[in-house]
Amino acid sequence: MKASKYLFYISQNYSFEILRPLQQEILSQGSQVAWFVAGSDVNLSNFAADEVVLNSVADVISFNPVASFVPGNIIPRFIPGIKVQVFHGLEWKKKGHFVIRDCFDLYCTHGAATTNHFNELANQHKFFDVKETGWPKLDNLFNTPKEQYFSNNLPTILFAPTFSPTLTCAPFLYEEITALVHDKKYNWLIKFHPKMDTKWLELYAQLSSENLKIITSSNINSLLQSADIMVSDTSSVIGEFALLGKPVIAFNNSQPGDYLINFTDAKELPHALTVALSPSEALILAINRYAQELHPYRDGKSSFRILEAVEDITLNGKQAIKTLPRNIIRNLKQRKILNYWKF
Repeated sequence: MKASKYLFYISQNYSFEILRPLQQEILSQGSQVAWFVAGSDVNLSNFAADEVVLNSVADVISFNPVASFVPGNIIPRFIPGIKVQVFHGLEWKKKGHFVIRDCFDLYCTHGAATTNHFNELANQHKFFDVKETGWPKLDNLFNTPKEQYFSNNLPTILFAPTFSPTLTCAPFLYEEITALVHDKKYNWLIKFHPKMDTKWLELYAQLSSENLKIITSSNINSLLQSADIMVSDTSSVIGEFALLGKPVIAFNNSQPGDYLINFTDAKELPHALTVALSPSEALILAINRYAQELHPYRDGKSSFRILEAVEDITLNGKQAIKTLPRNIIRNLKQRKILNYWKF
């Protein structure tokens, strides 16, 4: 591939784990990467000393990337380059996953669960392309080693609820998890979404003990590898865990399938844990079927395929017959947020 410049346009801390495998692939090809932070939610200390960070929109325009990659929902039209949606999660059930915001030239989808519907949307809107590439974050998932979080050999449960007030299980399972922690039959790893209500962050933090740890690192791959089962709701991390062939217990999942142990009464949690720790053959088969539909790639080359898709557009143009909509109102709002008024 031709040496090129690429931009990572980010607004949340989870972007680092998603985009760093893509950065590694770009650098290995002799190309350049620069990061740009929109908003104030990113912890700037997460940047490595050798990562290039651009401080203003003017710097981004001067950098002039051939493509800008976004693990979020929006990128302004005035940011240069082919605008590429790489997504911030695998969970297609969440409200907004298939909303077209008129921002992207290319959607890099993960598997049939998302590709098929985005292809339908592409035929409808006619201004963006869709390419199934896999998700860059998962390039390192399958070779990430387990980490020893506890000094015992008890089963380890990863509790990873989403933050959405209408979907999160954190309030409903607090009492049951508290009782289970005191029983000391399991180890608990708890990973909250960055946007989780601070009330629940504080309450669960009080449960910290020799067999419960709150994990604040944005690097989740080691958690997924280290846990035996997961308890969640409709979080995007469910799909990532399922790719490892492990059981997931879901509280009030918005679209429960046979690959989940779904329950609707908090008091059923202890029984669900017992079922998950001795999964049936039918459950394991269902998990593997779902994983294949969600993200069939296990080769660690999703980043490579993304760059191939971008290069194809660079050389041959989009298949879509229309240009991106002007999106005047949204772009004016972004100019105000980013304090950029040069036209």
